[in-house]
Amino acid sequence: MRGRIAIDFRDGPVELGEGDFIVVPCGVEHRPRSLTVEPVVLMFEPATTLNTGNARSDLTVTDLKRL
Repeated sequence: MRGRIAIDFRDGPVELGEGDFIVVPCGVEHRPRSLTVEPVVLMFEPATTLNTGNARSDLTVTDLKRL
């Protein structure tokens, strides 16, 4: 919605700016990262999606809340 981000995939990054969007299929490894100081993005994903994907660690949030 504002700023720029990149989404890194195994075969290379995709850069997104204001008004751009991308659909990442379920199961595809990816890593979003900021290209500007304070990007504002809107993401839609199932409520059961963990913040660390299939990897569980101390960073995994298990108490999922719905909006």
